Amino acid sequence: MTITADQIPGYRAGAWTIDPAHTEVGFSVRHLAISKVKGKFEKFTGTFVTAENPLDSSVKATVEVASINTNQPDRDGHLRTGDFFAAEEHPEFTFVSTGVRQVGGDFKVDGDLTLRGVTKPVTFDFEFGGFGADGSGAYKAGFTATTVVKREEFGIQWNAPLETGGLLLGSDVTITLDVQAALAE
Repeated sequence: MTITADQIPGYRAGAWTIDPAHTEVGFSVRHLAISKVKGKFEKFTGTFVTAENPLDSSVKATVEVASINTNQPDRDGHLRTGDFFAAEEHPEFTFVSTGVRQVGGDFKVDGDLTLRGVTKPVTFDFEFGGFGADGSGAYKAGFTATTVVKREEFGIQWNAPLETGGLLLGSDVTITLDVQAALAE
């Protein structure tokens, strides 16, 4: 059964702007084959439109690559180089949705991720948080979206062998968006 707008408490159709003070664009990747390194991007913008039919909604987002922060300045500097993100050549990466669909009780947001000049289709698993007014009366929406991409598919090939076998970095990168946005008035 497809969920309709009137079945979502507080749902409002309209244009929304992502609130950077209450949003995090994060990632994690396996490191040393034993743990994960996590990081985030500090500068980004995004808008989405909730349609009368939630499945007709859309999103666009841009992330500034040089704003990467893994809490380790030397690593962040290396990640900005051509070994990884090539921030000077490709200062931002983008996501533009191509569709929203419901699978059982879950929502999926399909779209095109462009990173290092390479565009690939990805699907974010969408977890809706809710709608509500903040203390100043602004109407807000919250959600979490997660996807896993293969870094090599975007031209990020750098790696190093480990003495114990295996490679320094995993192939899979998990991207997690914890988003709060405000309805445009």
